[in-house]
Amino acid sequence: MSETTDPAIETPKRRKAPAKPKGRVTMTDIARAAGCSQATVSFVLNNSPGIRLSQQTRERVIEAARALGYSAPAFSALKAPAVAFEGPAFDRLDGVIGFAVDQLATSPEAVVAIEGARQASWNAGNVLLVAQTMGDAIMEPRAISALTRRGISALIYMTIFTREITAPDFLYGLDIPVILLNCYTADYAFPAVVPSEIAGGQSSTRHLISHGHRRIATITGEPWMQAAQDRLKGYRRALATADIPFDPELVVEGDWSASAGYAATVKLLALKDRPTAIFCQNDRTAIGCYEALKEAGLHIPQDISVVGYDDEEIARHLFPPLTTSILPHMAMGQWAIEQLEAPPAPGRGRYPITKLECPLVERESVRVVAGE
Repeated sequence: MSETTDPAIETPKRRKAPAKPKGRVTMTDIARAAGCSQATVSFVLNNSPGIRLSQQTRERVIEAARALGYSAPAFSALKAPAVAFEGPAFDRLDGVIGFAVDQLATSPEAVVAIEGARQASWNAGNVLLVAQTMGDAIMEPRAISALTRRGISALIYMTIFTREITAPDFLYGLDIPVILLNCYTADYAFPAVVPSEIAGGQSSTRHLISHGHRRIATITGEPWMQAAQDRLKGYRRALATADIPFDPELVVEGDWSASAGYAATVKLLALKDRPTAIFCQNDRTAIGCYEALKEAGLHIPQDISVVGYDDEEIARHLFPPLTTSILPHMAMGQWAIEQLEAPPAPGRGRYPITKLECPLVERESVRVVAGE
């Protein structure tokens, strides 16, 4: 049974207006304002058939969308008529953008970046085609060739781990714009966007310093990864700026896992002068840190403060909720699409690397200490 627009949607109960985000309003922004999942927002704004949601939830989502100024065509009409495409008609679509990523199933970052690109693409009436390549020397060019045969007008090329890459020769040979996401080349031949990890590590550490902490430990990721190197650089810069001596005892190497976070925290608690705060360089590490602290009979943040990084879904459900930084993959996906509004000649020129901020989300895992 199809749904009809209820008059109550047009006059929902008044709620506190959510703060408007900077830049383009996304479904993620609406989900946060409405207190629901992004999937729920998508179902409501697209008026998806067969989805049973309460009228109260629908009203809350629509009210949040309007308050934030969300202006996607699907929302203003609540549902555009479906257009049926038969096989050959699909090949005649204009504005088809390819998105190639080395790993899709093993990490949420790729899904988030794709969703950012998808939202920006659909807002402009474009279609996004995605291929997972695994970085395979044989299959990757075949996958991208399959995308180009579909008539893509541009290609976004993403890697899961932030790093400098040697771009494969076939990227230089494409006669369409190429945008690099979460990676860059030494010759700056393509527009590229990455997270501002040094600034993110510095901001996380500075937040603890501003709360009076001076003995601040950090649990790193794998040292060969650029993200781990840059977050550690940011940590050290924040200490130096605050005239806090660097203590190598307070830096413990991890591998981004909860088990490594647990083991590293046990090691830090065994120090004669243990830290008053721990900067975990991702949220999964923080999960293990939480477990070790609670097992030791310590309370967060009363006995020790903890900061994470990545803002994974679990961060807001820990007890207490975890202060952490947002990896801007959603914004990076949107940025990549926005570069195509004035596409450069592919493979030519020198383009600066764009670094997007990793905003700190303050929750309840940090407290002020005095007399440190």
